[in-house]
Amino acid sequence: MSAVVTGLILIVDDIPANLDVISDALSDMGFDVAIATSGERALQQIERKLPDLILLDIMMPGINGFETCRRLKANPRTCDIPVIFMTALADTDSKVHALELGAVDYVTKPFQEQEVLARVKTHLQLRQLTQNLEQKVAQKSAELQASQLQLIQSEKMSALGNLVAGVAHEMNNPLGFIFGSLEQLKLNINEVFEHLNLYQKYLPNASDEILDHALDIELDYLLEDLPNTVNSMVMACDRLKNISTSLCTFSRADSDRPVACNIHDGIDSTLLILKHRLKANERRPEILIVTDYGDLPPVECYVGQLNQVFMNILANAMEAIDEGNQGRTYTEIQAQPNQIIIKTELSPEQQAVIRIQDNGKGMTNEVKEKIFDHLFTTKSVGKGTGLGLAIARQIVVEKHGGMLEVSSTLGRGTEFIISLPC
Repeated sequence: MSAVVTGLILIVDDIPANLDVISDALSDMGFDVAIATSGERALQQIERKLPDLILLDIMMPGINGFETCRRLKANPRTCDIPVIFMTALADTDSKVHALELGAVDYVTKPFQEQEVLARVKTHLQLRQLTQNLEQKVAQKSAELQASQLQLIQSEKMSALGNLVAGVAHEMNNPLGFIFGSLEQLKLNINEVFEHLNLYQKYLPNASDEILDHALDIELDYLLEDLPNTVNSMVMACDRLKNISTSLCTFSRADSDRPVACNIHDGIDSTLLILKHRLKANERRPEILIVTDYGDLPPVECYVGQLNQVFMNILANAMEAIDEGNQGRTYTEIQAQPNQIIIKTELSPEQQAVIRIQDNGKGMTNEVKEKIFDHLFTTKSVGKGTGLGLAIARQIVVEKHGGMLEVSSTLGRGTEFIISLPC
């Protein structure tokens, strides 16, 4: 059983008798019908409501059918509407010209009603099939794109997590050995000092050779400085231990469900990994990090994936600052320091809001509209994948039910706003 074909048909003809005949026939077949008596009126009607198919006469006052068709095909809104010419012009040149303009069919007058109805029905079916196919292609393309992003994101997190976790693990073993050895070294040094004190107490009259050697090695300074040196080494071990802990926090493997976590821990661990990029170099002073953490409750989230969002946004902010510094002198940059401001707060709607703002080069409106698009990148060829912010948005919106927004002013900086349900 064939499907019922419906739609709005616009008939464009300056002869009322032709309009009446074809209009009645189409109405009897269940089609909605609109009429226009000139090309100009047809174009005006189409601006208000798009038809599904147009029956178009050629010889009309004002602009003729050929010009009307040309304008329809030049307009992105109307270029896909099927046009069937229905005219008394039966010469080959007119038919060829009509088809070259983009018409799908050509019917000569006097016409047979059944022939016109059959052609209208056929071209409407083709249009509907084409639209359905385009929708399915777009849907499958979107599904494929989402799957591709998810796969890439999973692979990136797995590789990064394994790398970071491996580094942290490799650090822990020698770090534990060094820390334990330093504690023992402190005890041994104290015992050696006690032994030297006993020598000085019971053998106060040292030989000239011993006194000369004590001066050469600056014995008094060594006795004072050696404990300080060991204490500094212990503090360095503590620092390395904190780094290792932060690496483990960043690379924390996600379970099959979200877990409650402290958002600030994730931000801090990400900043620690990116710390080398904040340091001053020969082109610019350091990038200052200003944190203004609010009182946030634990947030149910996929920790590793959310940390990747922070990583992408913060890395982009640092790149924007470096690009904004191009053409400025070191002194000019010092007068207006590079900085990234990270602020968190709990919104009235009980959303955890994370704002990451930089004073880099900012974005144009054109870039801002495409910044979350799949494979869009502002980096030069060979640098960047165009996947960072697309993946970030997918993680925030689809994985966590949140929002990721951007606000930017060219030449002044950019702010990313992450909202997550608590």
